Amino acid sequence: MTTPRPPHHHLVGTLYLDHRDWLFGWLRKSLKCPQFAEDISQDTFVRLLAKPDLELPKEPRALLTTIAKGLVIDQHRRKRLEQAYLCELAQLPLPLQPGPEEQQMALEALLRIDQLLGKLSAKARAAFLYSQVDGLKHQQIAELLGVSVSRVRQYLAQGLRQCYVARYGMPE
Repeated sequence: MTTPRPPHHHLVGTLYLDHRDWLFGWLRKSLKCPQFAEDISQDTFVRLLAKPDLELPKEPRALLTTIAKGLVIDQHRRKRLEQAYLCELAQLPLPLQPGPEEQQMALEALLRIDQLLGKLSAKARAAFLYSQVDGLKHQQIAELLGVSVSRVRQYLAQGLRQCYVARYGMPE
């Protein structure tokens, strides 16, 4: 028995045949790394396959470029986060450093948290981290961000809502 294909698989196949070489060339020129360009190119079409409501775009190259740029940004963010985590681990005495499996689990959790908080504005994200990680009070956060205490409360509520949605799904 064959696995059912998404209804738009033919459309993605057509986009792939018509624009894959162009996208790869554009990425290779932009990224100056053929292997990374190949990965992003393929991931772009995988992302299209995951779209449940995909329709024929008026400007297919604009759509492909937008998706690819987002994937490149995600990859750079992931690498920066991983580097920061590894630098912090290097500060720990060797006996306190987690093993490779624990490191990988922690890194995956950090990436999920980063993705979750990435949906917030920069100030809301900063306020949430100041509160939850640094333990700062609302007044301290307001002073750091140059906003009112009531605005800090709104930012924190946005952060908590993101956490709730990630954990339990959209509230009804």
